[in-house]
Amino acid sequence: MTHLWRCGAGLAVLGFASLACAEFPDKPVTLVVPFSAGGPSDKIARDLAEALRKPLGQTVIIENAAGAGGTVGSAKVARAAPDGYTLLVHHIGMATAPALYRKLSYKVPDDFETLGVINEAPSVLIGKPSLTANNFAELRQWIASNGGKVNLANAGLGSASHLCGLMLQGALKTSMTPVPYKGTAPAMTDLIGGQVDVMCEQATNAVPQIEGKKVKVYGITSLQRLPLAALKDTPTLSEAGLNDFNVQVWHGVYAPRGTPAAVLAKLNAALRAALKDPDLVKREEALGLTVVNDDRLDPGGHRKYLEAEKARWSKVIKDAGEYAD
Repeated sequence: MTHLWRCGAGLAVLGFASLACAEFPDKPVTLVVPFSAGGPSDKIARDLAEALRKPLGQTVIIENAAGAGGTVGSAKVARAAPDGYTLLVHHIGMATAPALYRKLSYKVPDDFETLGVINEAPSVLIGKPSLTANNFAELRQWIASNGGKVNLANAGLGSASHLCGLMLQGALKTSMTPVPYKGTAPAMTDLIGGQVDVMCEQATNAVPQIEGKKVKVYGITSLQRLPLAALKDTPTLSEAGLNDFNVQVWHGVYAPRGTPAAVLAKLNAALRAALKDPDLVKREEALGLTVVNDDRLDPGGHRKYLEAEKARWSKVIKDAGEYAD
């Protein structure tokens, strides 16, 4: 007899539902990360898994299911048993996939239960070390004078760097030549080596390169500056002239559609407890991430935010005309 049945209406009629649901979880919970090990989403998920162990009272396992911009892992969770034991940790790509991919084997948000947004972080606009521009105003002029010859790197379709790049070109009202890579690492390597010119990248990944003076930094993509030593003198792009430019990379946790309400409630309570863990908060802040502590941590608030982000990015992507088959 599965947990889905034990927490279902059948035993509720007999008055045993609360007793049965209290047994969840009685085995390890798996967090599916739809990206390769070692990336920012993987790091975030592993830190979260550690913090979830105590409130859940169970081991939390990470499973990397990379491919097709995060859609392979997302589809895996959408098809999983709705019993609370298989969850998804995904970033902003959850909201952008419906516009980027013409054919998805799942629907957003219909095929998922939202459990809460856990964190958010801006990206930074960085350039190769040999660029003569020393601030955003000079970079903007250089981009304008070089037209479509400027190479704009990204970590692949649907990546944070790709999305930020689309938004940047729209804000500047200019086109650059996109150079997609299979991940952040090779894109960053070529940027450092001067094979590409500029790139938007999550602060999480870019700060070590900025500290090592391996790249130049021109602006932060949030509306507030970041309290990190490496970025203390770096203005936001909004301050630098791109009014209200705001690109935040956020992560949320999802369960398959149909997961029992009692299980979802227990998972959300565990998530809230995990995000108050001082060690987790410290690790997140060290990476330039802000732990969410607002209504987006509520399943309903998460769902509302996901819908808003889906609508926002759908327009950006359609205006840019960039799709995958």
